[in-house]
Amino acid sequence: QVQLVESGGGLVQAGGSLRLSCAASGGAFSRYSMGWFRQAPGKERDFVAAISWRGGTTSFAGSVKGRFTISRDNAKNTVYLQMNSLKPEDTAVYYCAAGLLYSSSSYARKNEYGYWGQGTQVTVSS
Repeated sequence: QVQLVESGGGLVQAGGSLRLSCAASGGAFSRYSMGWFRQAPGKERDFVAAISWRGGTTSFAGSVKGRFTISRDNAKNTVYLQMNSLKPEDTAVYYCAAGLLYSSSSYARKNEYGYWGQGTQVTVSS
């Protein structure tokens, strides 16, 4: 059983940056691919970024490519989402997720992830 706790959300002006963290406990973190998803009010939870269990493969949604980066520190059981050049449309609750994914083609599929955090709010003002 893996527990995930996100942190680092907040209010930022457009063009600013935030770094989200997701700390994992209770399981073999280094076995899991990790993903970030976001959900805006009234919308579905959408894929943002993912990283393979070793960190060698990453994937991004088109809307964040070139602005967001994802990384992980397996020694600290933590995955990060660095968000730069933030836009008001990035406003959402951001969730991290863990899954035993072995193909990058699965990264964007919510149902492939077995564990989820409680989410952290990111608000970008214009």
